Amino acid sequence: MATDAPPPSQEQHRLPSQEEFAEVQQSAEFGELRRSFRSFAFPLTIGFVAWYLLYVLLSNYAGGFMGTKLFGNINVAFVFGIAQFLTTFLIAWWYSRHAAAQLDPKAEAIKSRMEGGA
Repeated sequence: MATDAPPPSQEQHRLPSQEEFAEVQQSAEFGELRRSFRSFAFPLTIGFVAWYLLYVLLSNYAGGFMGTKLFGNINVAFVFGIAQFLTTFLIAWWYSRHAAAQLDPKAEAIKSRMEGGA
C-alpha cells in the first residue's frame, strides 16, 4: 500500500541532558514562548468558559428569554447553541494561526538548539 508520506528520518538527534533542559527552561527565550502561549490561551479560555456559563445559566434561569422565537421555529436558545459550536471552531482556527505564526517558530528554534542542530 503506497502512501504520500516521506519515509521516517534516519537522522540521529542528540538527547539533551537534564541540566540542559533545566537551563533552557530558565532561559528568556523559553519564558517568552511561555508568555506568548499564556497571553493568548488564558484570556481566550476564560472568555469561552464565561460565554458557555452564560449560555447554561440563561438556559436554566431565563427560559422565557431563551424560548423567544426569532423566526419560524428558531429561538434564542437555538441561536446561542449554534453560536457555541461556531465559537469553538473559530477559537481553534484562531489558535492554529497564532501557533503557526508565534509559537511554532520559537519552539522549533529551541528544539533545534537542544538537539544540537544550531
